[in-house]
Amino acid sequence: MKILIAADTYAPDVNGASYFAQRLAAGLATDHEVHVIAPSRTARSSSSTGAGGITEHRVRSLPVVLSRGFRFCPPVGLGSHVRSVLRSVRPDVVHVQSHFLVGRAVLHAAREMGIPVVATNHFMPENLLHYVPGGAAVRRRAHGWAWQDAAGVLALADVVTSPTPFAAALAESAGVPGPVLPISCGLDLDRFSSARDGARFRRKYGLPSGPVLASVGRLDPEKNVHEFIEALALVRAHRDVHLLVVGDGAERPRLEALAAERGVADSVTFTGVLDDAELPEAYAAADFFGIAGTAELQSLVTLEAMATGLPVLGVDAGALPHLVQHGRTGWLYPHGDVEELAGRLAALLEDPESARRMGRNAGAVAAGHDLGATLEAFLGLYEACLGSRTEWRPRRDALTPA
Repeated sequence: MKILIAADTYAPDVNGASYFAQRLAAGLATDHEVHVIAPSRTARSSSSTGAGGITEHRVRSLPVVLSRGFRFCPPVGLGSHVRSVLRSVRPDVVHVQSHFLVGRAVLHAAREMGIPVVATNHFMPENLLHYVPGGAAVRRRAHGWAWQDAAGVLALADVVTSPTPFAAALAESAGVPGPVLPISCGLDLDRFSSARDGARFRRKYGLPSGPVLASVGRLDPEKNVHEFIEALALVRAHRDVHLLVVGDGAERPRLEALAAERGVADSVTFTGVLDDAELPEAYAAADFFGIAGTAELQSLVTLEAMATGLPVLGVDAGALPHLVQHGRTGWLYPHGDVEELAGRLAALLEDPESARRMGRNAGAVAAGHDLGATLEAFLGLYEACLGSRTEWRPRRDALTPA
């Protein structure tokens, strides 16, 4: 099968949607011809075949002013360039990873050419609203408009998926025509495992021998990493624990300043963005994992930590309760309740056997999200789209949720 993946964020971008698109492409390429169309890293377009036989069609792009490292493709000429790529590749099916500029251009072109389209929604307006100037009323209007725009574009696809039942229901409630099918983003269980050794990572970053709580991801406002620094300050008064913060973003200076203000700067290590090959060691170097983001449609970093055998302290929001089973794979706490978070962290420190049991349970839950099952589910959707298509129209009635 010849598959074209359209992504508005792709390597070397650091975020869940980018990582999913990369892993999907690499996994499919073992048995199929895979093409990816995504923003270039320069103002010029190019096409080349790289590692794993994946052909990348990079479209000229410009930097996003408000988001360091991200780029976007100007709409002028984008449609004609996308149509040219589709005519050249002639894919059997297109898998769109967003409704933004590249995704919508590819979706419209594929519809014109009669090519089946699967669309996966990784979008929540909450991940972008902090860039919108104005007060709460302005943000509420922007939130409604953003979902309306997303629903209008995604309605053009033959079938829409999202990573969790929560994400699927959210998209449908926002107006995306259903059924939106929940299919996990999956993860490579060979890379993330409790058998990993984190000793080298601890030495490299000067981590202490005591317990370590890890936080991994973008340091942006909706990730709420400050809650872990606040909780650390409360727990450090009685217990020895260190905070490992992996990732980078606009919030890093504020977080570093907060750690100094709370007197725990020596108990927090900021690594910045890690090489993908080093990331499994970061989880292995930790004893617990924390996730405070309130706009998670699945959270790949939480799955990776669970696969490594870490109990999770997760905020009770978004899709996280699908993974963090309260009292079994970790603890949930209310957003903003730093004292509750500190109490849950202290409980894990005081009862190592309970923490280890939660870690084993977390590993068992993560095992159900193997990337192989995700690839099989999407291949089934591609085949169903091809098999049921006599003319272009949404044919979700012919598809079975994975």
